[in-house]
Amino acid sequence: MTMKKTLLAVTLTLLSGASFAADNGLEQYGLTLSGNVGLMSDYRFRGQSQTENDPALQGSFTLAHESGFYFSTFASNVNFSDDAHLELDPSIGFSKSLHMGTLSPLLDVGLAYYGYPSASDYNYPEAYAKLSFTDTFTKGDDLTPSMYYSNEYGGKAGRVEGDKVNNWNFNLQYSLPIADTGFGALASVGYSKASEKIYGNDDNFIDWKVGATYDIKAVQGLTAELDVVGTNIDGYTGAAKRAVDTGAVFSLTKAF
Repeated sequence: MTMKKTLLAVTLTLLSGASFAADNGLEQYGLTLSGNVGLMSDYRFRGQSQTENDPALQGSFTLAHESGFYFSTFASNVNFSDDAHLELDPSIGFSKSLHMGTLSPLLDVGLAYYGYPSASDYNYPEAYAKLSFTDTFTKGDDLTPSMYYSNEYGGKAGRVEGDKVNNWNFNLQYSLPIADTGFGALASVGYSKASEKIYGNDDNFIDWKVGATYDIKAVQGLTAELDVVGTNIDGYTGAAKRAVDTGAVFSLTKAF
């Protein structure tokens, strides 16, 4: 699949989802549909570029029931210098507000499947659990610790000497608005640990992100974001090294 066809497929998916979102008939069944579409200067996943540092067009949709169960889909173009050009990630999960004294964090657990239609050897599942605390230190802030686990990280393509690779990822993210300016700040740090040496010279690495956001008032739901993203992965050269080096990522995202 060419890059143009990839972007067209993602765009058509986004347009069909936006049309569906306008159907108010979902409410009578206790359902809501939300989503977003975004253009990024680079697609970074846990600090690592998935597009060889090139731009990405992305979109996601979530169909949620009032009971807490939901179905979500994420789509993006990718570039692994082979047949992989499109990523489609469906997930199912459950979210519920908990009551912990004066805190009411949102628990989110589920199972995601990372899919690459033209390169299925990369496909793999991953379970996740998140706990989101709002208004923790200041009004409007969000503190979210999360963890992810896959027993077949990277799919068949990620196997080392024929063995499946187990991988854990732990992440802590914090964001907060800056007064009533429309600006916001965010930061995250993650740690990944695999059962094999798949990250350069090691089986583990740290990734981080520090950035700022701005809600563009002229267009409802449009947000600009500028981040500095990096990892401590060592042992790569050329394009692979650039994909894990510290770099700036700019994005525009429209929520609906």
